[in-house]
Amino acid sequence: MSSVQHGVWRPEDRAASIYQYVPVEVGAGHRALRVGLAYDRSAGVLDLGCLDPTGAFRGWSGGAREGFTIAETWSTPGYLPGPLPAGQWQVMLGLHRVPAEGLPWRLTVSTSSEPGPAPDAAAPLAPWPQRPTRSGPPLPAPPGYRWLAGDLHAHSVHSDGALTVSELARLAVASGLDFLAVTDHNTVSHHPWLPDESGILLLPGQEVTTARGHANAYGDVGWVDFRLPADDWLSIVDDRGGLVSVNHPLAADVAWLHPLHARPRLVEVWHSGWWDRTWTAPLAWLLAFDPAAVPVGGSDFHDPSDSWRLGTPTTWVLCPVTDPREATAGMLLDALRTGPVSIGESPDGPALLRLGDELVAVGADGALLTDFTGQRRPVLGDRVAFAAVPGLHWLEDHQTRVLAVSG
Repeated sequence: MSSVQHGVWRPEDRAASIYQYVPVEVGAGHRALRVGLAYDRSAGVLDLGCLDPTGAFRGWSGGAREGFTIAETWSTPGYLPGPLPAGQWQVMLGLHRVPAEGLPWRLTVSTSSEPGPAPDAAAPLAPWPQRPTRSGPPLPAPPGYRWLAGDLHAHSVHSDGALTVSELARLAVASGLDFLAVTDHNTVSHHPWLPDESGILLLPGQEVTTARGHANAYGDVGWVDFRLPADDWLSIVDDRGGLVSVNHPLAADVAWLHPLHARPRLVEVWHSGWWDRTWTAPLAWLLAFDPAAVPVGGSDFHDPSDSWRLGTPTTWVLCPVTDPREATAGMLLDALRTGPVSIGESPDGPALLRLGDELVAVGADGALLTDFTGQRRPVLGDRVAFAAVPGLHWLEDHQTRVLAVSG
């Protein structure tokens, strides 16, 4: 059974609602739904997703795909496999960019009583790489604790990334990371794949993605409806035991514009888009937004061919383990809630660690310890301790380039 629907989206449609819905019928006994979306990608951007007749989320691929399949036993990455209830499904279309003259579109839908074969399996995976040891001075930690190196923002093939979860996990290990948050856009279809990767702690995540800003939801909290107000994201994730981070709040056309009555615990102050780290606007934004928020970092990694690497920046989290393999997702979330947390430019780069009543600069000889009062204190040596005072501190080099941040 197949059908075709078509039309033209216009700016007035986007003004009425950025999310539009095209109904499609799935008959009783059908075990696969296939949808193809065609439009001129040089003229605009349409996001793609799906809800079943109960309104339950069945997948999202944003602008990364031209179609999807949902079957009982398999699905396109980004979408959830399982039984197909009979009735009226909704293909979600996000009118991300629509030109003044309108954007013609065409939707091809087919259903089948057979799920059909899943796409061919990927090539065999390479063996787990050896995790490199930190080349700089060791990081001091209290007895029974260890600083874990991680990246809190990365994407796989389940949204617009180039690597599978398994490939991403291996790259994280090779990059010297102890944990990685996999935060695909507006979907949780990657979550079932995370526990199978025993070479590294993979933190479940979802990047709640809208045209007015992005936020990461960390933890096994289920799908978060990106169409709801941002305050609802916070309350939903908090009720389910997770954490929310405002992502790249000063990032081009996806800078943070959502009103919030509450404040999330985490803010992604350091992002791969912070090209010029003499530009301290991200730190100033944090001070204006919520000085008590915990600053974190994320590479927003998508593809090995990109100009930035996984783990740049690195978020350091103090966890009650002596071996990284003992850490759990719950333990990591608790450590992010309570701190201390620090950010550095890489697993091998300078670090600024808050330990009790001290701030310890490691591998930063010749840098300056700086705070919002304007005070600058020279770092003379590979491991130097300073009396700690509340508030955000950072290390900067002689060109005022930020090297490490501690909340």
